Amino acid sequence: MILRRLATAVLLIGALGACGESGAEPGASETPTGSATTPDSSEAQPESDYPAYVALGDSYTSAPFVPETDGQDGCLRSSGNYPSLVAAELGSDLEDVSCAGAQTVSLVGVQQTFDGSSRPAQFDALSEDTDLVTIGIGGNDFGLFSKLTAGCVGAAAQEPEGTPCTDAATGSVTRDLEEMKGRVTAALQGVVDRAPQARVLLVGYPQIVPETGSCPDLLPIAEGDLPFARSVNRGLSDALENAAKAADVEYVDAFALTRGHDICADDPWINGQQNDPERALAYHPFAAEQQAVADEIARLLQRS
Repeated sequence: MILRRLATAVLLIGALGACGESGAEPGASETPTGSATTPDSSEAQPESDYPAYVALGDSYTSAPFVPETDGQDGCLRSSGNYPSLVAAELGSDLEDVSCAGAQTVSLVGVQQTFDGSSRPAQFDALSEDTDLVTIGIGGNDFGLFSKLTAGCVGAAAQEPEGTPCTDAATGSVTRDLEEMKGRVTAALQGVVDRAPQARVLLVGYPQIVPETGSCPDLLPIAEGDLPFARSVNRGLSDALENAAKAADVEYVDAFALTRGHDICADDPWINGQQNDPERALAYHPFAAEQQAVADEIARLLQRS
């Protein structure tokens, strides 16, 4: 029953784009609204180099429908997402506050989830005792994911041979990506301010659209719009990498990790247009992608 309700709701909100948010800026110094659940330190393993780990992010971090997904609080958070895998590998006590539909403003303000519930500011989970922070955010700002998935897919139904999505978004995506980069940079600075002892990693987005070719059954985008879709997908990755550099934090290049495993690949790590309640939400990562990201994070952390 929960999965049917979630799948229906997802169809209504497209690619889990912007939900209602507060208007606060992500790097603001005010105390965010809401309160976080205090992690049970007794669960942390003493030998861990990162005993207190906080995961922040949107649905590419929460990993909807990757087994097992909790549908009770509207965040669609999976116990098989990369934060959970990293915590298990490192022996860390994890506080995962990632949430489907989150924007950068969800870090400092209350987020309204698709089911009408409210989630506290994700930054509430941070403290001076935090040892590790991973964050994956930005794709829902300015409806960037919606433009890439729901927008282009809907336009293709009306004009399959043309460039309807490209035409509708001319000029706006470049501006939106630049604004998003600024927001994420401010968010990263906010993380450092609130968790000054923590190692901070910004996790990018995977390759969704193939570099060449198409697969209309899985990714129904007009042929003429595929170059635009590729540029948005690549642009998201580039903008986040630049934000990480500007904030002087480490970057996990999920785009590079998933090259060759896009929606149309022989071995896809990203789901196509149909929700699969046993594996992944539409246009979202399968378990294999989450494992690859977790492995890369663990490698980076153990290297130094």
